[in-house]
Amino acid sequence: MELTHFNEQGRAKMVDVSDKEVTSRTAVAQTLVRMAPATLSRIKEGKIGKGDVLAVASVAGVMAAKKTSDWIPMCHPLPLTGIDIHFSDNGNDELYIEGTVKTTGKTGVEMEALTAVSAAALTVYDMCKALQKDMVIGPTLLKSKTGGKSGDYRRES
Repeated sequence: MELTHFNEQGRAKMVDVSDKEVTSRTAVAQTLVRMAPATLSRIKEGKIGKGDVLAVASVAGVMAAKKTSDWIPMCHPLPLTGIDIHFSDNGNDELYIEGTVKTTGKTGVEMEALTAVSAAALTVYDMCKALQKDMVIGPTLLKSKTGGKSGDYRRES
């Protein structure tokens, strides 16, 4: 596979997508935040002093996806057509965050989905750090993507 983010001098460049076809594209990413059972319980019960952790984390994820190209240097700014953040847990000590990002364009939204779940996880940490500083974030991964020249991808469990 040829790496396309380097010019003839070996320096980083933004890939030229001018000749690529516009297709419908979707990416789904996931991360988790591992915490004490008491912390997860307080999040679910809405008993965190800073407010509704999952509502704020969801908004943070949406905002981050929209701004991905502002802080990932080689990402193209994209007109996103949909961003959705979902939360689930294992009933004990793990909060799962899944983000789905969609666009119709010439390049994919994998980075936007990964950025969305990362920002949501960091927001959970920020809102709960007074209660617990040793929370662990990750792994963060791409679960699937559709559209584009390279076709569809689905992570094996």
